[in-house]
Amino acid sequence: MEYVQGRVATLHDLADPVPGAPVERAAVVVPMAERDCLGDAADRVLRTLERLDPERVVIPLRAPAGRVGPVREWLATYDFRSELVWCDGPRLNDLLSDAGLDGDRGKGRDVWLAIGRAAASEFVVVHDADTTTYDESFVRRLLFPLGRGYEFSKGYYARVEDDRLYGRLFRLFYAPLVRTLLNAHPEPFLRYLDAFRYALAGEFAATAATARRIRVPRTWGLEVGTLGDTFDVVGFAGTAQVDLGRYEHDHRGVGGSSGLSTMSRSVGETLLRSVVDHGVDVDFDTLTQRYRTTAERLIDQYELDAGFNGFGFDREHERDQVSRYAEAVAAPRGPDDRLPAWEHAPLAPGAVADATAADIADAVSDAPGAASPPEAGE
Repeated sequence: MEYVQGRVATLHDLADPVPGAPVERAAVVVPMAERDCLGDAADRVLRTLERLDPERVVIPLRAPAGRVGPVREWLATYDFRSELVWCDGPRLNDLLSDAGLDGDRGKGRDVWLAIGRAAASEFVVVHDADTTTYDESFVRRLLFPLGRGYEFSKGYYARVEDDRLYGRLFRLFYAPLVRTLLNAHPEPFLRYLDAFRYALAGEFAATAATARRIRVPRTWGLEVGTLGDTFDVVGFAGTAQVDLGRYEHDHRGVGGSSGLSTMSRSVGETLLRSVVDHGVDVDFDTLTQRYRTTAERLIDQYELDAGFNGFGFDREHERDQVSRYAEAVAAPRGPDDRLPAWEHAPLAPGAVADATAADIADAVSDAPGAASPPEAGE
């Protein structure tokens, strides 16, 4: 337990706090992929939100048409005002294409669509649906600094489970890469990126005004891309980070299309593009080797920490991950396909609502033997 303050205001879990917060003025965004729907972890999250009773809950859903009806019926069993945004509907995709926003689909795109709707509330909270240790303190803690004049808050926690250190993409990729860049370029922007204790956490909250001013990467670069724009919008003074305490959710493998290696490429592209955009002159010819040197030093420290706590630690596995992540350390390539801040978007959130409502109605009516249950929350 510690209480050290850093470059951004840091709220510590010193007494298991469940602080008062403006929950009734907040929209909570809970992105869901098909694997999350109707699961035990998601049910725990939604049952907790029932007790919290925020202004509304926005669910951006990435799933095939056949899952839309069951998910809508499932959401109708919870006692809160909710809005389902089906992110794969044909009308919605046509709307985005007509607005020049066609492109890759992923978690970032889903969250961006939901933020457009959620920012009608005064505050916006975003968090994942697969948290097995979720409780009502999470939303309250994230919102607490916003009720005290801050404009953005980021969750953090120790990824420790089963006597092992997790959080591998942060520990072995993001942290050593940012530290390497900061050692060569002590710029305010890099100091900001380095200030966060778990920068890749999916949990954050913002005032609606801030949320509408942030560009969003389409895929796994969501978390770091959000920080890049938040620095410009609110800076150190408007930012807080909040200890969410014990936190457990699903773990990903290193390989595969949705594994950590694939995620590292998206995170690295977004991170390094943001660094270059902020005027940092990166020596990409030497960056990969410098990153590996920093990561090796961190592995030594993690091994020492694990041994101190009696945890298992596979040094060779950690080094192998660093070797895989090193492939993502490269100059940004191709066009910047971040989605625009909603205050500058070429379409209105209401158009998204109309398109997705029509898509959902079609998906439900086209399902074999489908009835027409009421919209969730009605």
